[in-house]
Amino acid sequence: MNRCSTRYFTPRHGDRSLLLWLLLLWPLLASCLLLATCLLPAGCSPSGQPATTAGRTADGPPRVYVVNYPLRYFAERIGGESVRVEFPAPSDEDPAYWSPAAEQVAAFQQADLILLNGAGYAGWIRKVSLPEARLCDTSAAFADRLIEIQDAVTHTHGPGGEHTHTGTAFTTWLDPQQAELQAQAVADRLSLLLPDKKEQFQQRVEDLRRELAELDQQLAELFAAQPQEPVIFSHPVYQYLTRRYGLNARDVHWEPGEMPSEAMWSELEKLRQQHPARWMIWEGPPLPEIESRLEQQGVRSVVFAPCGNVPPSGDLLSVMRQNVENLRPVFGAK
Repeated sequence: MNRCSTRYFTPRHGDRSLLLWLLLLWPLLASCLLLATCLLPAGCSPSGQPATTAGRTADGPPRVYVVNYPLRYFAERIGGESVRVEFPAPSDEDPAYWSPAAEQVAAFQQADLILLNGAGYAGWIRKVSLPEARLCDTSAAFADRLIEIQDAVTHTHGPGGEHTHTGTAFTTWLDPQQAELQAQAVADRLSLLLPDKKEQFQQRVEDLRRELAELDQQLAELFAAQPQEPVIFSHPVYQYLTRRYGLNARDVHWEPGEMPSEAMWSELEKLRQQHPARWMIWEGPPLPEIESRLEQQGVRSVVFAPCGNVPPSGDLLSVMRQNVENLRPVFGAK
């Protein structure tokens, strides 16, 4: 072996010192590398599916953030005390058009799970960065059956300001069969988050789906009494209800707390010439002066609450059952 080779393979004194230091420091370096690996953000599994723990952010019950009240109801019914459900939208705003403040966005970003309605609901989510691994689109199972709205009118009401209903119809839960699928999506994702609670969650969602199926049957029997009865919805948010039960319905853009303009009253009169409805179905009780003027024109008012936000009393299913009772005079059902 030549001199160059010998010098290459035989460590000098300085080299031996460096090697000794590396050997002594190796356990500490290995520990640091392991710690850095553990601190990396949670993401998706190699298969592309969310990790089982969905990026748990803190000790205690997982924090589940939702964008509307139906999802809050599903998560609370299914998750029980095993999860902490947060729904930060104010009670006096439509969650579909509400936009959270910066600190509320940060809270969503730190959640263990974020339940989305899908169908274009809560447009603010497209303007911020949310952790993909923790998102759950609960309407994904029927994405191919969503209803697209064309030529919607832009209007203003409430704190949300000006908006239009053009795009995708988003009150998906008004079709109880779709609501069942959304509830199942919630249960499946909670089971990923807390796998030891999976059996419990699945039993609860089966009970919930059974109640939704009973609601579906009640509505079907109600509308079957007079399926061609013409009705007018006060707001264009009942598309999935109309499709599910084949209703003979048209809609206007009226708000229960705002007196319509004279132009809007004229439009209603023209609409009734083609669609002689005797009933207008509202999201909430209309002003007495609106109800009185409608009655003068031969139109009675009734409430079918979509329940996108927390109801003043009861819960999602009790409100829907009351909706059934409210509609009995409309369709002559016993």
